[in-house]
Amino acid sequence: MEQAAFTGHQPVNNINVYYEFYPHQTSKKTFVLLHGFLSSTFTFRHLISLLKQDYQVLSVDLPPFGKSGKCNQYVYSYKNLAQTVIQLTKSLGLKKMTFIGHSMGGQIVLNILHMMPDIADKAILLCSSAYLKRSKLPLILTSYLPYFHRFVKYYFARTGVRKNLQDALYNHSIINEEMINGYLQPFLQDEIFIALTRMIRDREGDLPGKLLQQIKTPCLLIWGDHDKSMPLKVGEQLHKDLANSELIVLKETGHAVPEERPFEVFEYIKNFLESYQTAVE
Repeated sequence: MEQAAFTGHQPVNNINVYYEFYPHQTSKKTFVLLHGFLSSTFTFRHLISLLKQDYQVLSVDLPPFGKSGKCNQYVYSYKNLAQTVIQLTKSLGLKKMTFIGHSMGGQIVLNILHMMPDIADKAILLCSSAYLKRSKLPLILTSYLPYFHRFVKYYFARTGVRKNLQDALYNHSIINEEMINGYLQPFLQDEIFIALTRMIRDREGDLPGKLLQQIKTPCLLIWGDHDKSMPLKVGEQLHKDLANSELIVLKETGHAVPEERPFEVFEYIKNFLESYQTAVE
């Protein structure tokens, strides 16, 4: 039975992390949801409404996004973000977890699985970031210039939320004011751009193939065939490098699969859990 949600901030790893926790009276299975770059737990709102009916759900705003802290002293590396999520799940006493990561959140999930192979029984990667290199040295050095965060803000202001959504979605007709405002809200204050400047320096790049090949956790990969951010060929290579993985391709779908195809994603997740459970038995 579904219970009331808990939302709030938890001081973890020297930063305040915002989370939404949806307990379930009879389910011991917990899904941990990690969003992508420039996003927040908002991106999972449709999927959460489906998952929480049968499972416990924890959705996290990865620093510095959403309502989480934007401290300039925090190290915004993938490794440290992964450690932060691990510490948050421990502080909440969660066990028997399945991680769901979209885009950059998928790369954080992969880091978690690499660091702590036993923390999750399964993982779902939605158009996961993979094989991206660290920022080039000239950009890293430039980020130390005074007020560089203003250039970062100007860049995002020029592209705009609507343009970013159009790039991420195949079906532009679903873009509405609620969606635009939901993605815009975290970027109305300057602190986010200062933190993003720090992230340019801290981000170490995605896990290389040799480390991905060491991950044995069963992984379901769900990809859009019209993904411009992480083209399908990235998913196909990730499927090859992850020894225990399955790849599902959604037709006429872009990068933002939790927005475009939440019902299909939910059904594939359920089937993945059931087929894996049957195989184990």
